[in-house]
Amino acid sequence: MPTPPHSLDRFLTPAHRALWEAVDDFATQEIQPRVERMEGAPHRVDRKIARLLAGRRWFGVTVPEAFGGMEAGHVAKTILIHRLARVSGATAATLQASLIPVAALLHYGTAEQHAALLKRVADGSVLMSIAVTEPDQGGHIGGMTTAAEWDGRSWVLTGVKAHVGNSHIADLHVVVARTAPTGTRTSRALTAFLVRGDQRGVDRVPYSGKLGLHGFSYGQITFDRVRISPNDVLGDVGQGFEVAQSSSILYGRPNLTAVSLGLHETAVALTARYVSERPRYKGKLADLSVIQDRLGGMSTRLLAARIVAYHAVDMLDRGLPCDDELLAAKALGHDLACETGDDAMRLHAANGLDEDFAIERIWRDMQTTYAPAGTGEVQRRRLAENLLQQEEASTRTPWSVLHAGRSQPPIVDQPVGV
Repeated sequence: MPTPPHSLDRFLTPAHRALWEAVDDFATQEIQPRVERMEGAPHRVDRKIARLLAGRRWFGVTVPEAFGGMEAGHVAKTILIHRLARVSGATAATLQASLIPVAALLHYGTAEQHAALLKRVADGSVLMSIAVTEPDQGGHIGGMTTAAEWDGRSWVLTGVKAHVGNSHIADLHVVVARTAPTGTRTSRALTAFLVRGDQRGVDRVPYSGKLGLHGFSYGQITFDRVRISPNDVLGDVGQGFEVAQSSSILYGRPNLTAVSLGLHETAVALTARYVSERPRYKGKLADLSVIQDRLGGMSTRLLAARIVAYHAVDMLDRGLPCDDELLAAKALGHDLACETGDDAMRLHAANGLDEDFAIERIWRDMQTTYAPAGTGEVQRRRLAENLLQQEEASTRTPWSVLHAGRSQPPIVDQPVGV
């Protein structure tokens, strides 16, 4: 098993290293044998993956110990997703997609909601999803048409959500809907709700396979006049934009960064092995200087992506302002991984198109980390806004500061989740 590289020494405690080794062992023993089966059935959702992850209590990585969670923090969360993605992007996606709504519950849930749900989230008996994106609006939250109306006794929810991670296996959905008339300022027009998957009017659209992440579900859910108790409002009425934004920035972006990193690492390893074994002239393909130059570029990008990813979540664990670092890590991590993926495909030549070569799966999975939690253009636009609107930015509390200390653990060395 590969050990953590020395470039990460400043971010990892002995407990993190133990977790790294435990995840690698789990991925090799439990997940690797399932990859071929998942790839052979792209339209089928692999439900056992979630049960295997639940058995390790990893859905509770950021849940406080008082509720049975690991309370291990964002570096530990990144290790889990990164090391799983190295073997299976779909498995890493199954974990990361449920950790985003867990953040919403942790940060905005009431004491009663915490008592009712967090223990079940931590042990994996309640799997969560977050439903914000819509088929026609994409990530444009201000254009959201899914709406909830108050009828005097309950909220009545109607609409369609798309690209919902764990759409077809989640038990509980965090659904963000419009609760104020069109034209109301977006920051106060939306509300987040806790919606059970078995409620009347909740329907999962039959799942169709996607380009990548076979075995993971990210499909559509329709809501037809679903009645929601006021006790199931998450946060305050009108706080849905804040719930969605903070969860995306503090959990969604670093989670997708970790998926990209795991895929990136495997693309480099597969390509190095391929060119080292591929005959060419009187030696191997790796003997050619042009190939070594390409490999060196791939290695450089991986080193940069790894440091940026772990630096951002280390800052988050320490309660430091790091919204920009999280934005940059997501955008840069994806771009670097995809550039390496393209190089890997070219070096595999026609064999890169063959399903018998794993690089074909890795390249497909890489494409799926671009849009979720904001495209690269969205990340760069936010960074530019923060750079250019310095006076306005100075009056706005960063999400990483606003939620610092809420579910964040101390930096300690005891074993976590091993």
